[in-house]
Amino acid sequence: MEELKPSPPNSSPLTPLGFLDRAATVYGDCPSIIYNDTSYTWAQTHRRCLQLASSLVSLGIRPGHVVSVLAPNVPPMYELHFAVPMSGAVLNNINTRLDSRTVSVLLSHSESKLLFVDILYCPVLQDALKEIVDPPIVVLITDIYVTAPSDSSPTIDHTYEGLIEKGDPDFKWVRPKSEWDVMVLNYTSGTTSAPKGVVHCHRGLFIMTVDSLIDWTVPKQPVFLWTLPMFHANGWSFPWGMAAVGGTNVCLRKVDVATIYDEINKHHVTHMCGAPVVLNMLANAPNREPLTRPVHILTAGSPPPAAVLSRAESVGFKVDHGYGLTETGGLAVSCAWKREWNQLPISERARLKARQGVRTIGMTEIDVVDPESGASVTRDGSSLGEIVLRGGCIMLGYLKDSVGTAEVYGY
Repeated sequence: MEELKPSPPNSSPLTPLGFLDRAATVYGDCPSIIYNDTSYTWAQTHRRCLQLASSLVSLGIRPGHVVSVLAPNVPPMYELHFAVPMSGAVLNNINTRLDSRTVSVLLSHSESKLLFVDILYCPVLQDALKEIVDPPIVVLITDIYVTAPSDSSPTIDHTYEGLIEKGDPDFKWVRPKSEWDVMVLNYTSGTTSAPKGVVHCHRGLFIMTVDSLIDWTVPKQPVFLWTLPMFHANGWSFPWGMAAVGGTNVCLRKVDVATIYDEINKHHVTHMCGAPVVLNMLANAPNREPLTRPVHILTAGSPPPAAVLSRAESVGFKVDHGYGLTETGGLAVSCAWKREWNQLPISERARLKARQGVRTIGMTEIDVVDPESGASVTRDGSSLGEIVLRGGCIMLGYLKDSVGTAEVYGY
């Protein structure tokens, strides 16, 4: 057995990008993206991503270069989750809620070579670029469904659709030489300190994507409504996950309760994600009729109060609750629900969902420890401590911050 070693046939680097190739084969004529009156099939999405990746390479983008995106949940934002790393570059999604100063800091820190910007965020970028010594190439994402702001705009080098038109549909995308190659760069919110650049590799994102689909029990060909910002930890890995299961991505430019309910009913949405505030908005929407079919909603952060959970379930939402970090690439702790608990009163179900905090199968170990002694706290639902995690989807580290990386790894 000692003679059996890794070889090319059995050691292809893990990457979630291959999910798109498979989706084009298995679900080629099925819907991939819906946005207002615009729709694509998986074959079309696959071709568009190859063309865009080809154009990025023709512009001089090389493996390891950072390509940034400042856009809401529109179709280009989804496509860029594949096209950018398929060119060999590193995808960097920027929080659209940031001010121009912070945007300039992130672009400078990441040394971004190229930036895709949605037409509504041009004024923010215009001010941000004034602070950058070596500005990136700017590619404009237009949208026929919105009116361009009257404010001054930055110098535009290319348009999104223009790059797709110029690209090669037969482009051989740049596969990672190693599954440890960097695939994305995400900045933390900076709520505890200055934003940190979290670096993830192909392997980690493959594990997180598959892990999330299994843990949430996502079936084949779901209809997924994008209420969760894709800039937030890459939409908890679900851009790649929807390709893996041949889902339909219903894109939503902004979170609006009336629009959400309209999209759910129009497209028969089956799954969606969102922060607790989104769940609360949906649960408290006035004069809402119960949904005609159940919608699974995954929320993260603070567990939903019993009253919110009750109202959401009375409308027709099936709520799951989890926890994760930018550093984990998605949800690493979940509610391991048991079917017999569905018969319990709503208050008891809410209590159990609030307490459920076990590792997903993609994680090796999690614990809550006393920050001083490092000892595990009592599992009683009230003892406080610090969460520690270990697993294959943990980040490679913080960009240009060896001290910060060493601190969180306990070196």
